[in-house]
Amino acid sequence: MWNQVNLEPPSAGIMPRFQPAGDSALLVTFANRIDLAANRQAHMLARAIARAAAVQSLPGLGEAVPGYITLLVHYNPLQLDYAAVEQFVRQNFSNEAVQLLEPRRVEVPVIYGSENGPDLAFVAGHCGLSEAEVIRIHAGRDYPVYMMGFTPGFPYLGGMDPAIAAPRLSSPRSLVPGGSVGIAGEQTGIYPVDSPGGWRIIGRTPLRLFDPTREPPFLLSPGDLVRFVPLAVE
Repeated sequence: MWNQVNLEPPSAGIMPRFQPAGDSALLVTFANRIDLAANRQAHMLARAIARAAAVQSLPGLGEAVPGYITLLVHYNPLQLDYAAVEQFVRQNFSNEAVQLLEPRRVEVPVIYGSENGPDLAFVAGHCGLSEAEVIRIHAGRDYPVYMMGFTPGFPYLGGMDPAIAAPRLSSPRSLVPGGSVGIAGEQTGIYPVDSPGGWRIIGRTPLRLFDPTREPPFLLSPGDLVRFVPLAVE
């Protein structure tokens, strides 16, 4: 997780929009497009709510789930009404200092191409680049983990260079091996376990992103910065 580096009032950040999401959730929206600052605000508010709920019992309050630029706060409508939940969330956004945190940096070794990256040649051709250029660009920057989803431990990574953006497969594969590194549009991500998937696979890491016997079971967390490190094939 991030390490705390300083405190700053939320007024210096992003003012969110609050609205109902059905009859048992509140949706907090921080921006109208994918934005790293908005994503961090969502995770900060989720932690602030969890801290406050641990001190101030609020029966019926459920999990606060961060997305790219949103926070979905679940509640039991038989125990709480929407107005009470919104008031509680607003108080924890406006009254508490926001923790600005230094991200944890994680290096992910990757074997690019061949059977480990069956779509590397397609991505190179689609983008008018050589395979070596795709690898260099893909491994040439840090990627923030915006959120986890799809399968346990799947990190949605932002900040990929649009020069290597490529469309999803028109028909998803029935099996993508765990550890596969893929591209979908201007996003990149890592399949933590064997699963179906439609991303363009350009490489594979030997790291296990999800291990239910490990504590914590996930290698990566939202807010981490991932750096891909090319491995030479022996």
